[in-house]
Amino acid sequence: MRSLIIHMAASTARRGNVDRLLGDLPGAEVIAAVDGRDAAQIAAVARRDGTVFRPHYPFPLRPAEIGVFQSHRRCWQRILDEGWDRALIAEDDLSVDPARLARALALIETHTTPETYVRLPVRRRETPAATLARDGDMALILPRVIGLQCACQVVGRGAATRLLAATEILDRPVDTVLQMHWLTGQPVHALLGAGTAEIGGQIGGSTIQTRTPAAGKLAREIRRASYRAQIALRPQRP
Repeated sequence: MRSLIIHMAASTARRGNVDRLLGDLPGAEVIAAVDGRDAAQIAAVARRDGTVFRPHYPFPLRPAEIGVFQSHRRCWQRILDEGWDRALIAEDDLSVDPARLARALALIETHTTPETYVRLPVRRRETPAATLARDGDMALILPRVIGLQCACQVVGRGAATRLLAATEILDRPVDTVLQMHWLTGQPVHALLGAGTAEIGGQIGGSTIQTRTPAAGKLAREIRRASYRAQIALRPQRP
């Protein structure tokens, strides 16, 4: 399996972790991240804040979120260009337990096809609609509600094709689009217990999050909760 590590060269605090990932991930190479703060890099992106798909997304897309989305699209396109069956896509704040990851990838290669998208979440939050396979304390599941974050995933060629077609217009962050399986036509599986962790706080913090004034936090959380409730009304089914 090949691995693509999304990394922005200007993020020098993360370079040491990228070097570790190059050794820990199979067939790994670095993919240059799209810098959403550089207007020239996202000038051609078609976007409509939160209004293209239902449920509507209650927040405008931030430049950094556009950059992350375009970086994942770049990886999906690379899978197609190379003709790979699948590839692991990692963000540069990922940490892995190499032994557990090797077991997880063996489980994925045995029980999935190039049509499959599998998240390797850093938090074990999803509940299964179905369990496809187990290896000890690891479980490959179809979650009822797809989790957020895109720190680590294995993306098949067919999945990459569908996701590129569904995301020609951006109206919300990439992880929230992936939750909308009824829109993309792409089921999203999860491999729980894969030995992944997110360490952004140890290597310079998030490249996406911004401070919200205290006065606006409550209103934002209410809108967020309402949106998530609408997503939960459309669970994945076996």
